[in-house]
Amino acid sequence: MRIAGIDEAGKGPVIGPMIVCGVLCDESEVKKLEELGVKDSKKLSPERRRELATKIKEFCKYHLIEVTPEEIDRNNINDLLRNCYVEIIEKLDPDLVVVDSPDVKPERLKEFIENRTGKKVIAKHKADEEFVVVSAASIIAKVERDERIEMLKEEYGDFGSGYASDPKTRKALRRWILEGRIPPIVRKRWRTVGRLSQRSLEEFIEKV
Repeated sequence: MRIAGIDEAGKGPVIGPMIVCGVLCDESEVKKLEELGVKDSKKLSPERRRELATKIKEFCKYHLIEVTPEEIDRNNINDLLRNCYVEIIEKLDPDLVVVDSPDVKPERLKEFIENRTGKKVIAKHKADEEFVVVSAASIIAKVERDERIEMLKEEYGDFGSGYASDPKTRKALRRWILEGRIPPIVRKRWRTVGRLSQRSLEEFIEKV
């Protein structure tokens, strides 16, 4: 049996793309993932993620989709994810799919994907903690996104992690807003951008 695991990295940040990844392996190779120490990417150091991503790619087929901030601004993010899952499944052609569900009702996501692809689907919250093939997808997605973030920093300067909770990210956003040039790497519909825009305007008025 050919099993695919699907997960994403970068759903929540205010800066940068979202990477959706599917990993396909034979049922017999799942044990090999476990022996490598594959687990939820959030529980691994960046160095260990990079090491494991390289090893996973050696014997597992995978497919990546990069979703830009512009696409995220124009669409509902859960709708984007569902369509990415379908595209990945059609590309990898597994017998069974396991998806880390962003939908509050995993059964609804399961039904949607099965109707669109004709594949058997398991959709669960925190599937990356329970299914090693989803963990493998989370690792590759995270490594690929981190690489893209570093490339963006070379062009736009150091904006931190890209998450709204990061002071360095908020500082970069505030600077871009005051300069009147929010770059295309920012998700402009994110609530953080609106709040910072208003606050920056008020700060500007106070200084005048």
